[in-house]
Amino acid sequence: MTDVGPFGLSVRDQALEADVQAGLAAVEEGLLEATKSEVPFITEAAQHLVRAGGKRFRPLLVMLSAQFGDRYAPGIVPSAVVVELTHLATLYHDDVMDEASVRRGVASANTRWGNSVAVLTGDFLFARASHILADLGPEAVRVQAEAFERLVTGQILETAGPQDGRDPVEHYLDVLGGKTGSLVAVSCRFGAMMSGADDTVVDVLTQYGERLGVAFQLADDVLDIASDSHESGKTPGTDLREGIPTLPVLRLRERAARLGLAEDIALCELLDSDLTDDARHAEALRLLRAHPALEQARRDTVRYTQDARSALAPLPECTAKTALLELCDAVVHRAG
Repeated sequence: MTDVGPFGLSVRDQALEADVQAGLAAVEEGLLEATKSEVPFITEAAQHLVRAGGKRFRPLLVMLSAQFGDRYAPGIVPSAVVVELTHLATLYHDDVMDEASVRRGVASANTRWGNSVAVLTGDFLFARASHILADLGPEAVRVQAEAFERLVTGQILETAGPQDGRDPVEHYLDVLGGKTGSLVAVSCRFGAMMSGADDTVVDVLTQYGERLGVAFQLADDVLDIASDSHESGKTPGTDLREGIPTLPVLRLRERAARLGLAEDIALCELLDSDLTDDARHAEALRLLRAHPALEQARRDTVRYTQDARSALAPLPECTAKTALLELCDAVVHRAG
């Protein structure tokens, strides 16, 4: 039994382990090839986050989903490269929007080279993903375009905030479905689709990916509050500092409105203050880490992972299905 992929996913079948390891190695080569440019500076900037590592969560899902068809089909590795390049491109843009200084344990691109270079590097990665995608056929282009539209829509909805009368938690979960769930769903869809799996299997895995993607981001929300930078690879409380309400904060505000407890209201007021001040930011993190809202966010994460597990029920029992189920457990473990 060997650990592969994110969170130390355990693969108990030697053939599956070999396929996954070989696939991920090929994706890594593909990422480095896709991020090369005739301009050395562009290569350096484009490979900055590739070489910093990462969980390769989405390529792993491509490889596992491909097990339900011809796992050696030629489109599998390129489609995994496409989803990871797309993900990496969004990270360059996100760090500019969030003014983040650390990503994957290294200086973010915007910190190292400035916002303009970071944004343009993200655009470069999108272009390279599109170039690879063009060789995978019109259906793949359509699937990716729809997912990218959902991703951008989710980002815009997050920026705009909920409309009057809309439950902020429901709005946020819709945002995550677009921002994160869409690309994770495409990862599963591409793996199954490129392997020639049955349409029913493709649909099942797409639903699984959507729900797992939301759970994955909810776990990240919890981790951003509960962990230090060594665990998460980025600065804790980044969204908090920028005033972006993640699920623990939304659960806090919901509780404050419902119960009217003085300590909850005081913490909300602290979160509404200037958290660019390091002392206030540290105090807000300390109080949130001890607050029931964080535990509620953990329970929400568990609920979405359970939904993802349930989505897999129609699939036949096999080692790939077991691995996908274990990913659900790993996401829960990530959230603590």
